[in-house]
Amino acid sequence: MNKVYNYPYMHAYPPIVYVPVVNDHRHPTYWTIPSEVEHVNQFGYLRANNPSHLNLKDYGTNPYVVNIEEATIQNNTFRTALWTGDDLQVTLMSIDVGDSIGLEIHPQVDQFLRIEQGEGIVRMGDRKENLPFEQRVLDNDAIMVPKGTWHNVINTGNTPLKLYSIYAPPEHPFGTVHQTKADAMAEE
Repeated sequence: MNKVYNYPYMHAYPPIVYVPVVNDHRHPTYWTIPSEVEHVNQFGYLRANNPSHLNLKDYGTNPYVVNIEEATIQNNTFRTALWTGDDLQVTLMSIDVGDSIGLEIHPQVDQFLRIEQGEGIVRMGDRKENLPFEQRVLDNDAIMVPKGTWHNVINTGNTPLKLYSIYAPPEHPFGTVHQTKADAMAEE
């Protein structure tokens, strides 16, 4: 029988092998904050440990990591800014059954939307009265809206339409939270 020797061990089969383990979660010995609370990780970046208890607020220009799908599905407001930088903004949206984002245009802003839950229709065009582009959208679909394009997303499903939007540059003020569509319309 041939013995296999693994460097640096001089025995064929060492009785105990200690392997360093990297754990992304806090160890109770070293951390006093409950694991579901957001914290600054070892690199100084904010990280949400427990996606079911995310604190949905605007993290500004701070480095931030989040499970965007979980955050989007957890959000129950019409619009909540999650991160607003100098050149980019991420907002979470929840569109009620039968409702829509509302026909809008961003003259100087390109927009990316991603559907995480639900189904709907997106309409786009160069004039408010002319929206020739129409497409059904479902979970995992992404919508790109060029600046200066009229657009609307309508919830045609039987559950709230959950999506997130990326604006470049930012479209809404830092910390924007619109509980309802009426709140958003009143502010604009």
